[in-house]
Amino acid sequence: MQHVFGPALGSLIRSVHEEHGVVFHLGRSVESLTPNQVRLTDGTVLDADVVVAGIGVRPRDALLHQTGVALDRGVLVNEYLETSVPGVFAAGDLARWPDPHSGERIRVEHWVVAQRQGQTAARNMLGRQERFDAVPFFWTQHYDLTINYVGHAAQWDAIDRQGRVPSRDLTFTYRRGDRVLAVATIGRDRENLLSELSLETSLVGMALHAQP
Repeated sequence: MQHVFGPALGSLIRSVHEEHGVVFHLGRSVESLTPNQVRLTDGTVLDADVVVAGIGVRPRDALLHQTGVALDRGVLVNEYLETSVPGVFAAGDLARWPDPHSGERIRVEHWVVAQRQGQTAARNMLGRQERFDAVPFFWTQHYDLTINYVGHAAQWDAIDRQGRVPSRDLTFTYRRGDRVLAVATIGRDRENLLSELSLETSLVGMALHAQP
């Protein structure tokens, strides 16, 4: 979680799991499995009745390599979700689109983003020429700790924290320069919604400023 949330929030999530009895073996990997045990690369042997492997995912784009569709860690699309092949659109986990909020091409694996992109792509197939500029978001729950995240920050210059950890009442704001890229909140649902509205409003302001 540190890669997504930064060290402070990542450490908080880890501590919540440790409070519930989870033991982390970081910096080590699995060397071998037997029906009842897991051996780690440092020689540690763990008794295990069940093993769950969280390996991660990669875009499944092998079928597209011969089609002429431009690929880069997913299917590249423009602001209308159209690929490099005119009339061919992509939406969902595979689509990598130009995010106007961060100024980067991003790919978000979340069902709401896929749903909204599918709707936009369908309208554009009908000739609407509608830009996809929805602010991405997700939530994650760890026992009684719920984190709401809005925006997208693959990299940041600074993370501003407000609130207190013991009370689980926190806001983390991810910034690059003077621009807010994303906001993560704990116990502050209203602030999370206001942050999403602020990101949407700032985009409208940028668009109006860009007009001659």
